[in-house]
Amino acid sequence: GSRASHPKVEAIGARPRIAKLRLIPQTREFYTLFNRSAANLVSTSRLLLDLLEHYPDRRELVAEIKDHEHEGDSVTHDIVQLVNKTFVTPIDGEDIYDLATALDDVCDFMDQVADELNLYGVDEVPSEAIEQAGVIVGAVGKLAEAIAGLDGLKDISAHLVDIHTFEDEGDRIVRAATAQLFRGGHDPLVV
Repeated sequence: GSRASHPKVEAIGARPRIAKLRLIPQTREFYTLFNRSAANLVSTSRLLLDLLEHYPDRRELVAEIKDHEHEGDSVTHDIVQLVNKTFVTPIDGEDIYDLATALDDVCDFMDQVADELNLYGVDEVPSEAIEQAGVIVGAVGKLAEAIAGLDGLKDISAHLVDIHTFEDEGDRIVRAATAQLFRGGHDPLVV
């Protein structure tokens, strides 16, 4: 035998080097961007609650909420760009796109509420709207916790149950507020 046919021994007790094949994509940037988007929602929801609780005195918060809406758009754009240039994504590319746009929609809706306070000439924010904003703060907080759980594919089912509970509470508030508008003797223009 020639020397070439025997494996080279590097040191006594050393483990042979074996090339590792990774089956799980290592693109962690998706999780970073999703967490940034979720954190933006939490901040935006707190600004909206503050605005509604102190409207019209804190009218300047409308501009801050608009800034957060632009940040949400930017993060969504970054996520879409990353999906488009990544060959293997950590979760399905279409699911990433759907989640990114859904998070952006939440931010857009909060921005819309802030804009419409001025647009519709609201003088006094109904207590139900403030209560609903509190529900939104709680829901996006749980959403942010669930988003953080995506990294490592942790079990987020408890967070999803909590989010659904917040959704039910929000629906209850909207139904009660709508009923109050029609039975409260309000001016039809207000309704």
